[in-house]
Amino acid sequence: MNEIITSTANPKIKQIRKLRDRKERQTSGLFLLEGLRIVGDAFDQAAKIETLIYAPELLKSEFGEKLVENAVKTNIPILQVNADVFRSLSSKEGPQGIAAVAQQNWKNLDEIIPGKGDLWVALDSVADPGNLGTIMRTLDAVGGKGIILLDHCTDPYDPSSMRASMGSIFTINIVKSSLDEFEIWKKQQAVMLVGTSDRAECDYESTQYTTPLVLMMGSERMGLQARHFALCDQVVSIPMRGAMDSLNLAVATGIMLYQIHSFQRKHTTV
Repeated sequence: MNEIITSTANPKIKQIRKLRDRKERQTSGLFLLEGLRIVGDAFDQAAKIETLIYAPELLKSEFGEKLVENAVKTNIPILQVNADVFRSLSSKEGPQGIAAVAQQNWKNLDEIIPGKGDLWVALDSVADPGNLGTIMRTLDAVGGKGIILLDHCTDPYDPSSMRASMGSIFTINIVKSSLDEFEIWKKQQAVMLVGTSDRAECDYESTQYTTPLVLMMGSERMGLQARHFALCDQVVSIPMRGAMDSLNLAVATGIMLYQIHSFQRKHTTV
């Protein structure tokens, strides 16, 4: 095992700390993940881990110790640091003493050929990383295939997004695309595209959700715009009877995903 790092000014530590910034993540293609569960998920899902970082003073978990052993067995480089150095990397109030640097995993849109039963979500300009992570988690829960991020979306590898995803960052496909590219792709695929609008005449419960299907949801502030609606095969509304005239993006997406999932369960023949 390497000598323990005790300085927050250590060049390796400074480089890892830079991964807090989206620009550095985009440039390097790497991201920092922290905590027992998500590091464990990274191992379970065979993520490409470049470095494991741990602090013996903080790591008081048998599971965490096994993760370190696993890294040793698989020849993953390890940085052993003291508590102060680890806290300088951590975004948690009570750090668990284990983190990792891993490679981001993006798919190209032209690689995606949806098949029968496939469910995808396309998000336009989603800004809140917590919303994005929650949507990834919900999509994974209904067996969805992946997320298509259109134009200027937040970073799925943002720490807040990863925490909200609860490990689904490793289990679903993540695609980045412009709306222009998505429009061309949609015309080439035998896929149903469904959008939502409070002005839609069709209720979300009265729609036939055939697969493969892409659910398109708009940004928190603007929702879907005219060009998005023009691409949709169906636009539906989620009824609201109280004083509120809108829903949180992650909540609205979750409602739609489970409506689609419920429809498919009822209409899929074994």
